[in-house]
Amino acid sequence: MSNDSKKLTELSRRGFLKSTAAAAAVGAAPAMFVSNANAYVNAPKGKSVTLGFNVPQSGAYADEGADELRAYKLAVKHLNGEGDGGLMNTMKPMSLKGNGILGKKVEFATGDTQTKSDAARASAKRMIEKDGAVMISGGSSSGVAIAVQSLCQEAGVIFMAGLTHSNDTTGKDKRKHGFRHFFNTDMSGSALGPVLESEFGKERTAYHLTADYTWGWSQEGSIKNTTEGIGWQTAKAVRTPLGAGDFSQYITPVLNSGADVLVLNHYGKDMVNSLTQAVQFGLRDKNVNGKDFQIVVPLFSRLMAQGAGENIKGIYGTTNWNWSLKDAGSQAFVKSFGAEYGFPPSQAAHTCYVQTLLYANACELAGTFDPCGVIAALEGFKFDGMGNGPTEYRAEDHQCFKDVLVVQGNDNPSSQFDLLNVVQEVPRSQVEYSTTHLGGELGSCNNKA
Repeated sequence: MSNDSKKLTELSRRGFLKSTAAAAAVGAAPAMFVSNANAYVNAPKGKSVTLGFNVPQSGAYADEGADELRAYKLAVKHLNGEGDGGLMNTMKPMSLKGNGILGKKVEFATGDTQTKSDAARASAKRMIEKDGAVMISGGSSSGVAIAVQSLCQEAGVIFMAGLTHSNDTTGKDKRKHGFRHFFNTDMSGSALGPVLESEFGKERTAYHLTADYTWGWSQEGSIKNTTEGIGWQTAKAVRTPLGAGDFSQYITPVLNSGADVLVLNHYGKDMVNSLTQAVQFGLRDKNVNGKDFQIVVPLFSRLMAQGAGENIKGIYGTTNWNWSLKDAGSQAFVKSFGAEYGFPPSQAAHTCYVQTLLYANACELAGTFDPCGVIAALEGFKFDGMGNGPTEYRAEDHQCFKDVLVVQGNDNPSSQFDLLNVVQEVPRSQVEYSTTHLGGELGSCNNKA
């Protein structure tokens, strides 16, 4: 028996055993792990298969959503054998053939999350029930990701998360049907802490402005744990509403707080606005406690840097991926995306493109669209050549583990896109944590059989 045949046999066995165990636990008759038309939700009956792309087309994270949608469309093009193939030229191991997924042409439906959990659930539900989507992907908010992940678990389809950075997504709110390629706030803290200590020392006082939802809370907690662990004090942590626009009322108190570091736990347009206003208030020109005042943005993106302009110079943060990386996978994606759209991709685009290929590849490995088979193929899957170095989808929590980038706003950009310098590629070993650290239970596969 060939290695490929052994792999497929093992995947089928694992999927069957998991389905049988889940059915027995609720007193139901076990379902055979097969690919017939009635075995699972939205089993493709014709010559095509539909994927659902749920992105913020309005709201504070709309810029990220626009780039996500570009990446999804490019991924579909490559899966269908069109264009230059992008990361399909560098991914390894890979089972994709450029003829769709399992020989079926890939089509897609789209939805607008509006960066709101209720709206995101409604659009995902519509794509599953009306458009026949077998997989949902997307989102630029952890609140959205957690809500849609839960819906997909209930509906019996796979959720390949887009941008979601809260620990909760693969922690207390993890689900068997959900998978996250993006890193989380604990990983950001672990990567960023040593750099902050080296650059700014151990005797600092931080003031946090925090987006008031699950991601902001998680980001604040992780960075506080990290900075307080190296000796920093926390003056205050203030929650701000998503999409506030005007942050002046929150920035003014920082001036008299005794803090010498402002930590902006904001993302998207909120980060652009809060950072810009903080600089306009003169924070970066202040000297407090005998030290130059500093601003830290724990989660950075090139799109945010572009929006904030010169205000990002010298500011440290972390990012999941950057288009300046020189590995073969990153450069293949930059070339392909640039040829299609005329500018380099963001980390949002990279994450969503990769998630689409990973789902398709898992279907090929399992020989089915049945979610139980796809889950079995993704759990513990190790891959390379996709822009983050050797990566693993850890089976116990469905979190990808890979290198994390610490970046700094470029003082002398060579172009409008050359805005973040990668100052350190932090190895996986420095950011990995135990499988029980964040809590939660995956539960069982639900194929609605």
